[in-house]
Amino acid sequence: MGQIIACANQKGGVGKTTTVVNLSTYLALAGDAVLVIDLDPQGNTTSGFGLERGEVQHSVYEAIIEDADVSDLIVATNVPGLSIVPSSISLAGAEVELAPLPQRERRLARILTNLVAEYDYILLDCPPSLGLLTVNALTAADAVVIPIQCEYYALEGLSQLIATINLVRNHLNPDLAIKGVVLTMYDPRTNLSAEVDAEVRKHLGPAVFETVIPRSVRLSEAPSYGLPIALYRPDSKGAEAYAALAAELRERDGRRTPVARDAVDESVSPAETSPESPAGVRVEAT
Repeated sequence: MGQIIACANQKGGVGKTTTVVNLSTYLALAGDAVLVIDLDPQGNTTSGFGLERGEVQHSVYEAIIEDADVSDLIVATNVPGLSIVPSSISLAGAEVELAPLPQRERRLARILTNLVAEYDYILLDCPPSLGLLTVNALTAADAVVIPIQCEYYALEGLSQLIATINLVRNHLNPDLAIKGVVLTMYDPRTNLSAEVDAEVRKHLGPAVFETVIPRSVRLSEAPSYGLPIALYRPDSKGAEAYAALAAELRERDGRRTPVARDAVDESVSPAETSPESPAGVRVEAT
C-alpha cells in the first residue's frame, strides 16, 4: 500500500507548493510511483509541472464535488513515474459547496481508497487555510509534512495547525502522524535563519528534517518554465537540497535506496536554450 502525505500550513508563502513539486519529483526519480493532487485553487502546483491552468478541462474538483472517477482525472507530467490530478479555479467555491454534503470531511479519503495501492506516494498540496479542503487532506492522509519559513513569524500559527491536526486525529483520522517539519528559505548568511533553525528544533525536536531548503533564485525561476528544479537546474543548491530531503524522507520510511539523480533528463532543461516533540505532536518513528 502506498502512503498519502499532506503538505500543509495555513500560513501562505512558506514553500508548500515548491516542496510538493520538487519533493515529489525526486521521489519519482528514485524509482517511486508518485501521484500529486493539487488542492489549492491557485493551481501553482499544476502550473509548476507545465500544465496551463486555463486549459485544464477536468480537475480534482469534479472528483470531490461531482463524484467523478479520480482515475479519469490523472495527467502525466514531464517527470517519469510522476502524475498529477490538477487544480482549477472551480476549487475556489469548493469550501461552500462541501458544507452541505454528507461526509464532507471524508470526500477526498473516499475517492483515494482505490488509488493507494497503485502508488508508493500520494502527495496532497493543501491551500493556505484550515478550511474544508485542508481538513479533507488531513482526513485522507497517513502523515503531514509541514514547511516552515525561516523568519521570526515561523512558529506563528503552528500551534493552531497542530491543534487542527489533533482535532482531525481525535475525530476523523486517528492514525494521522507528522512525517516531519521542513525549514524553507534558509539563508546561511544571516543570523536570523540560524536562530529560527535553532528555535524550531528546540520546540519540535525530532519532527524537524535535518535537511533545510535554502533561499534560491533557481527555485524561484523554475515554475516560470513549468519545470521542477531537477529538470531546470539539477546542479543548483535548491536541487541538491530537495534531493537530500527526498532521500531523508525515504530513509524515514525505511526505503534506503539512494535518490537516482542521474535519471534526470537534462535535455528538457531551458538552460540549453536560455529531542522532544511538543505536547500533542506524534512524530512517525524512524
